[in-house]
Amino acid sequence: MITNMIHIALHFIIPWLIAKIAFPKRWLKVWLILCATMLVDIDHLLADPIYDPQRCSINFHPLHTYWAIGGYVLLLIPKKTRLIAIGLLIHMLLDWQDCHFKLPW
Repeated sequence: MITNMIHIALHFIIPWLIAKIAFPKRWLKVWLILCATMLVDIDHLLADPIYDPQRCSINFHPLHTYWAIGGYVLLLIPKKTRLIAIGLLIHMLLDWQDCHFKLPW
């Protein structure tokens, strides 16, 4: 349970750190945009059960597939979609690390 709480907290803390460091003058707007990309988890509603702490999201949920991640990388190219792409890729990276580096508690 504590591992899941840490994982969820990281989805807010890492974007906050990136926003504060990379965009200090407009950090709040950037942080909100990065956090909004967590809506990508809507694809969890297609799974049964909706939430399974033992399941790896990467390559299981449609918006968490390698193909989707490739699309998120392409979104880095246009300046207008770059922040969204960064948020989505941070999200995928955090989900990936959660799949591979489970804490013992």
